[in-house]
Amino acid sequence: MFKKILIANRGEIAVRIIRACKELEIKTVAVYSDADRNAMHVMLADEAYHIGPPKPAESYLLKEKIIEVAKKSGAEAIHPGFGFLSENDSFAELCEKEGVVFIGPSAEAIRLMGDKITARKIAMKAKVPLVPGSDGAVTDVEASRVAEEIGYPVMIKASAGGGGKGMRLVNSEDEFEAALRMARSEASSSFGDDSVFVERFVQKPRHIEIQILGDKHGNVLHLFERECSIQRRHQKVIEEAPSGFISSKTRKKMGDVAVNIAKAVNYYGAGTVEFIMDQEENFFFLEMNTRIQVEHPVTEMITGLDIVKWMIRIADGEKLPFKQSSLKIKGHAVECRVYAEDPTMNFLPSPGTLQYIKAPAGPGIRDDSSMYSGYEITSYYDPMLSKLITWADTREEAIKKMKSALLEYIVLGVRTNIGFLIRVMDDEEFKKAEIDTGFIERHPELLNPQDIDNEPALIAAAMIMNNTISGDESVNGKATGSNWKLAARKMALRGSNEI
Repeated sequence: MFKKILIANRGEIAVRIIRACKELEIKTVAVYSDADRNAMHVMLADEAYHIGPPKPAESYLLKEKIIEVAKKSGAEAIHPGFGFLSENDSFAELCEKEGVVFIGPSAEAIRLMGDKITARKIAMKAKVPLVPGSDGAVTDVEASRVAEEIGYPVMIKASAGGGGKGMRLVNSEDEFEAALRMARSEASSSFGDDSVFVERFVQKPRHIEIQILGDKHGNVLHLFERECSIQRRHQKVIEEAPSGFISSKTRKKMGDVAVNIAKAVNYYGAGTVEFIMDQEENFFFLEMNTRIQVEHPVTEMITGLDIVKWMIRIADGEKLPFKQSSLKIKGHAVECRVYAEDPTMNFLPSPGTLQYIKAPAGPGIRDDSSMYSGYEITSYYDPMLSKLITWADTREEAIKKMKSALLEYIVLGVRTNIGFLIRVMDDEEFKKAEIDTGFIERHPELLNPQDIDNEPALIAAAMIMNNTISGDESVNGKATGSNWKLAARKMALRGSNEI
């Protein structure tokens, strides 16, 4: 087993990897930018090295600098986490060239699945269901012709990336030219490549993904599905495992398809094969993410497997010791991404200093975070505060537990999406698993502040803020007895917090 691993990332995923390494008795090396000098991953690692200014392009994306630190520290392997260099095939190649193990798939697998058009061709060869559309990148004239042939509405998608960049929904021929121009422009600025392809838009689509694990001995298996249909701006917000919608027959079929795709590129490590699904359980290949996913905890909760540890063991050459038939789903897990953002302002990030943060705890509750009171949320990185996960025997119980946990989550100093997440947990359609990727757009009422009903948490927040409450809210600078509730409500109304 490796003696020392460098984590080429930051935030909660860096903390998550460090903790897994500690349990495996592996020394850890952190890297950090100027903005992350006081970050938790820096404090938890055995060693930490400064690598540059806050901007990722000047720090976390510096391939040569990361390798330099790895060699200087004596790290034998690098775990890239997600984002940054995790799906950069040239970085994986550089690691191999420099004799440092890349904890992830081969550079070739990253390259093949990283290009949507190439991935689509691989899926087609593997007889994986595909959404009708162009076979590859298209010219403007070809794009228009394909759209007319398959029928509107259609999706224009950048071939070189994901995350909603370079993606446009087009409902009619009149909208097509402008949408194509915008998609190409965004694709070019985001990925340096303006190539796009066109495919039919699936009405009320659900986003279902299959977690896979493969070793270097040719064994590949799947860890069942996650549903990630609750999204804002094509970014996932709430995930769950298993899906509350699909049948066991469809689950098996999707799992088999995901394994076939992984085997087609000799995949090893953790990865995710993503699909869109219509309301009749017809599913179509979307893309493959050649890395660990943000939402991996819900899969860990229902399988009992530690995906991060298995990534490390696989990279070290270990063979998967279990068979597909031995894996079972136990219970149900829900994950909410807690962000420093304002849902009433189109989820605009809310940077600032965390005056106080306290996550809920208890049986079946997990909070993956790197935050602490006094930490500064900057505009340089994703404003996610934590991933709150709940597990229970049934979906209904997991949702109830999530609502209860969210009501106990205290965040002061920045706006958060916690109130929005609570309202989703209360929504009748969500409770019935009647969801799709357009769920948030169809329910604008979920974005608006409503009467605050989590009074215990608000009272606790007022007590915590007792040195900052003034005027008729306090006595001698302290929040007192009957004024706690009033003080908390006033703080919430003026935007000090949303709990």
